[in-house]
Amino acid sequence: MARPVTNAAFDGLLTAAGYGNAHAAFARQLNHAGREQGAWRYDAASVYWWLRGRRPGEHVQSAMAETLARKLGRTVSTSELGFGATESAQTCTYPASIDAAIDATEQIWMTLAKHLNRQVNGTFDSGKALQAALGWRYDLPDATISRSGRQQVTSSDVQSLYALADHFTDLDRRHGSGSPHTRAVMADLLVRQVGPMLRGTYTDAVGHDLMRAAAMLGGQLAFMSYDAGEHAVAQRHLTLALRLAKAGGDRLYGAHLLANLATQAVFMGHGREAARLAEAAIDGAGRAPATVVARLHATAATAYGQAGERRPCQLALAKAERALDRTGTEPGPRWVGYFSPAHLAGAALRCLGDLHLYTQALRRAPDALALAGRNTRTRVLHGALIAVTHARAGDTDAACGWAREVASHRRGIQSTRVHQRIEELATALNPHKASPQVNEVLHALAASPAVI
Repeated sequence: MARPVTNAAFDGLLTAAGYGNAHAAFARQLNHAGREQGAWRYDAASVYWWLRGRRPGEHVQSAMAETLARKLGRTVSTSELGFGATESAQTCTYPASIDAAIDATEQIWMTLAKHLNRQVNGTFDSGKALQAALGWRYDLPDATISRSGRQQVTSSDVQSLYALADHFTDLDRRHGSGSPHTRAVMADLLVRQVGPMLRGTYTDAVGHDLMRAAAMLGGQLAFMSYDAGEHAVAQRHLTLALRLAKAGGDRLYGAHLLANLATQAVFMGHGREAARLAEAAIDGAGRAPATVVARLHATAATAYGQAGERRPCQLALAKAERALDRTGTEPGPRWVGYFSPAHLAGAALRCLGDLHLYTQALRRAPDALALAGRNTRTRVLHGALIAVTHARAGDTDAACGWAREVASHRRGIQSTRVHQRIEELATALNPHKASPQVNEVLHALAASPAVI
């Protein structure tokens, strides 16, 4: 039995334009109108669901209005379509439904693919981040993920997306994410390949895997935006990826994304909010593999360190260390394989330094540099952090030695985070610039390529 039409405004416009009994024809014209935004594959079934409450994204509504305007011979505004206010790609709202999440995800990918994000970036919103954490943790699971669209999606199709995520992750770790071209290329691939898959035909089982893969790709794009210093854009990507992970039933990756939100909050100076996000991630992950547990508690430690909470910070570090000792018997998911003793040492160096426990922090320095060869950016970040810690501890000779290393190794890394860490180092050394050695190092840092 067909469901009753609930969007009378859209139904009336279709009828007036001659599409009342020609929904497939309207869908074809809509696909043509949106051809510059990707390979749309809407059909009569899409129109059926739009008439019965499903809400397309703003970019689709604009193409609908354009299509109807041509037939009616007058201007049609999106407000006439009867869909109500849509969630903009410029907000960090956690979508209530999976359809809204897919719409918003497609829109933000499309925006990035067109480089429009350069004009609309804003600031990190810790309140919205905490709301997203509540939605991810406590909203009921989606009743169904299956969908009927034009493109058949199989398990093999989804597996190719994981390989795509691995490729961009490797590029990011080697070279950083400062180049908008790299992110735009990735977004374009997502618009043209993943967007049509999300709107295709798949079973619940394939759909869950597809949502997990799309969440992983969105999460990587979020981290790249964060590394490039585009914090509002990064938060939007993370929020939507978190919703896709929820739809995919992947609580571990959802916890990882929430920890990434906490990491971003620490970077932006929201230590207390970051601690709440990290604890929500730990709680939501439940019984997790040891590497995941170690990563989550390390994030909590950095948050508590920035907030000046010594005891919780040290407890979180101890939990992370105990978990990392178990990693040999509890292998984790592929996406957490990057987290090593060196990453934990870097987190300890950061949070203990924030607590002014410089001697304890510097004991972690050798371990913080025991990184795999491909982690070029992390090596520079840790080296600069060691230099900053020495400078704050009053050892300018050691700080200058490490600063020279950093200046010589930052070439080719496009990362706002690296640039900011080096500025932090210059600030720590600046009070001693009367020293010829310090003055020389400050000039070397200023002269080294600042590719961001």
